Amino acid sequence: MRQTNSTNPEVIQLIQFLKKQSKENEAGIWLDVAEDLAKPSRQQTAVNLSKINRYTERNDTIIVPGKVLASGSLDHAITVAAFNASGKAKEKMTTAKAKYMSIMELVKKNPHGSNVKIIR
Repeated sequence: MRQTNSTNPEVIQLIQFLKKQSKENEAGIWLDVAEDLAKPSRQQTAVNLSKINRYTERNDTIIVPGKVLASGSLDHAITVAAFNASGKAKEKMTTAKAKYMSIMELVKKNPHGSNVKIIR
């Protein structure tokens, strides 16, 4: 079977950044996220807000190595880092007083990845 790689330059740059941060900070979580992002686009994660709401508690920090979709609702404030999010999902997160940021911003803010959950 042929190996497929991402051709999106943003994804490639993010994967390289995550691998470098994983080695420098001895944080395996960033390597796990990089491996998820390296999958073909058909296999990349898409997570609904209802799933995020179900598996998180107030003030949690989560990372979605893919896209956040707007199905469902969010009823508590959390920090969500994802590669991408739909416009409606961003609106719903703002309404719930949740904070949305890019994965790179989260890595810079929390280089060791402590207290961060991956939601797939």
